[in-house]
Amino acid sequence: MTSPLLPRSVTPAIDIYIRLAQFPVLADKIRARMREDLFSRGITDEASFEAQVREKAIESQRRERLTDPYGQEETHVWQKRKSRIRDFQTDALFADNLGGVLLDTIIQDVLKSQPSPSSSPGLNFNPEISPWEVLFRQGEIYEQLPEAEYKRDQHHLEEIKVVLIKRMISDQLPYIGVAKNIFKIRDLRYIYDRRIGSGKIGGKAAGLMLAWRILQQETGNSDGIHPYIGIPQSYFIGTEVIYEFRLMNGLDHFMNQKYRSLAEIREEYPRIVEAHLAGDFPPAIINQLRAVMADIGDNPIIVRSSSLLEDNFGYAFAGKYNSYFCPNQGTAEENLNALLNAVRRVFASTLNPDAILYRQKHGLIDYDERMAVLIQKAVGKPYGRYYFPVLAGVAFSQNPFRWNQKIRREDGFLRLVWGFGTRAVDRVSNDYPRLIALSHPQLRPETTTEAIRQYSQWYIDVIDTQDNTFKTLHVLDILDEKYPYLRYITSVNRDDYLQEIFSIASLQPDDEFILTFNGLTKDRRFVNLMRTALQQLEATYQRPVDVEFVVDILPGYPHTEYRLHVLQCRPLSQRAEDAAVAIPADIPAESILFTSNHLVPDGRAEGIRYIVFVDPERYFDLHDATTKHELARAVGRLNKRLEEESCILMGPGRWGSVNIDLGVHVSYADIFNTKVLVEIAVAHDGYMPELSYGTHFFQDLVEAGIHSLALHLEDKTDSATLKWAFFRNSPNQLDELLPEDARLAPYLKVIDLALLPGNPRLHVLMNGAQDEAVGYLS
Repeated sequence: MTSPLLPRSVTPAIDIYIRLAQFPVLADKIRARMREDLFSRGITDEASFEAQVREKAIESQRRERLTDPYGQEETHVWQKRKSRIRDFQTDALFADNLGGVLLDTIIQDVLKSQPSPSSSPGLNFNPEISPWEVLFRQGEIYEQLPEAEYKRDQHHLEEIKVVLIKRMISDQLPYIGVAKNIFKIRDLRYIYDRRIGSGKIGGKAAGLMLAWRILQQETGNSDGIHPYIGIPQSYFIGTEVIYEFRLMNGLDHFMNQKYRSLAEIREEYPRIVEAHLAGDFPPAIINQLRAVMADIGDNPIIVRSSSLLEDNFGYAFAGKYNSYFCPNQGTAEENLNALLNAVRRVFASTLNPDAILYRQKHGLIDYDERMAVLIQKAVGKPYGRYYFPVLAGVAFSQNPFRWNQKIRREDGFLRLVWGFGTRAVDRVSNDYPRLIALSHPQLRPETTTEAIRQYSQWYIDVIDTQDNTFKTLHVLDILDEKYPYLRYITSVNRDDYLQEIFSIASLQPDDEFILTFNGLTKDRRFVNLMRTALQQLEATYQRPVDVEFVVDILPGYPHTEYRLHVLQCRPLSQRAEDAAVAIPADIPAESILFTSNHLVPDGRAEGIRYIVFVDPERYFDLHDATTKHELARAVGRLNKRLEEESCILMGPGRWGSVNIDLGVHVSYADIFNTKVLVEIAVAHDGYMPELSYGTHFFQDLVEAGIHSLALHLEDKTDSATLKWAFFRNSPNQLDELLPEDARLAPYLKVIDLALLPGNPRLHVLMNGAQDEAVGYLS
């Protein structure tokens, strides 16, 4: 082996010293061999050599002004002094008499004697304290053994994989239990090679890598999907980097935010974000990120949170931490700065109010939540000046909503959009993803052309490569007859029916395109790919999952193929199965407050004392944005005030919508104590509210044990009812519970059922199989 190029000195002894400095641990063994050569070749003998060492050691004491060497220096210090003099003397004698060529030979001999990965049945080292490379090399040896030997040593390989997984990915035992049987050593090395800084890669990245490897497995079936599975080009900022960042920027004092009141947390959070944005990164991290940017080139990037608790078995943290798109179309320095700012914002999001409250509610507040960051090349295709995926969304291996008796829950469910999947996982305004039951993909919740048009996607999230920004545009600003995937995703509105596109030549200039995705739902290859992927993941995880995804369409002859890119995968939070809910047939009509017969979940909530009611018609007639925002905050204060009571929350349209004209803009922190969240759908400017199912908002409801029920009061397919007179005429206790919010009484009512004649309680029964729900007093 050729020696690395080293700085040269004017004396050979210093050259040897520099050479040995490269071997801080082996240097002692190398010098011992050097002395053996000095003695065996007669250059000196051991007694004379040690006498010289002692003499020079005493001289060094005098130079350090020790006048009484034996009295002023402790024994262990004297031994250390002699050891260092012995090294210097060895280097000097060897340099003057034997030289560098023999030294290289000695070094090679010593290196060859180093313990190396062994193919013997037993491990000759402790994996828990072994260096990374030793673990990788030994694991690779085990995986390459013949089958009989592999089976004999498989337990050793499993031990090595568990150590690597715990060090680098996750120490959650349910995750390790699955991952150790799925990952190969090459998969773990892939993660190690793409890790920036030290620490674990976090929950979101862990779920991504595990799902990818599960779906890459060959099942032995002729229709296996593994050739059609991929993940984005990905890199992982380790969990220790956030510690380094906060330490070097004096941000450690913010960590006690989690023990403050919710009001204080909310008030302080903007200043926390500003402080993080002003922070610097260690130079080594910046250099690694520069290399990442060079590798990705000018492709758009998404920077995603990946905390240790995120996407965990039992706690999804859906939407609690932030992710950011970086269009990546500026200069190299501008792109790097945008990436660094996105990472800073992800770090700051560990202290956002919703995340802290979520941890409080789930008993995780004392956990040391460390944030890793997942950096991914955004999967998509350019079309004109815009960059976006053809298909994206979120998929669920179990479908709790059956809008038709034929639908099988176990076949799964999709929320599908054109463009980036942000419109599928977030509750957005004036827009609807396509809901697909994979057991019957052509069976829509809507039945008429008018309803299908109304409940379609009308906006698309894209990256504008010219403006270097992330944008939301109307679909007709981009979609035209030249779009190469037009026939897969659109139909043409022919007034009373929707016509599929078989040929561009059949299109007329004034045709209106509707995003129906009918070309996909009729293609068994697309449906089978999605259904099979979900079933494989659920079977391996041994629990339901949800998956955020992008799908590429690969036109070809004789048929079109599809490629599924997994963006993240997590175990799906589910309530304990409700027993079959029987709805009595003899409930007095005068006791019924509301009913629903469309997209009803299973469950029950009984003995409810308080009803918090936001009048939907009066809300929509309200044109004061300040008051609408204050209504959301008042709902949050009621949520806290009624913490020890049983209550339900009823109100307009899309609870949690970012568009305050479509619903009350509450967050998880404002609603987590309610038993049932009732979404009252009344037509407003031609729009009806969309179901929450599949959004991050819905995940919050599931994990908090909150049932979500929609009342489509003006939908012809739903015979939902609401006893308006009861809700408008019952006494309002808002001023008693929150005197400071009394001015909101025209829009917000709190009904205390204990004050009504007979001291009744509200019972809400929901039977998903019969698509029937009722809320009644008893």
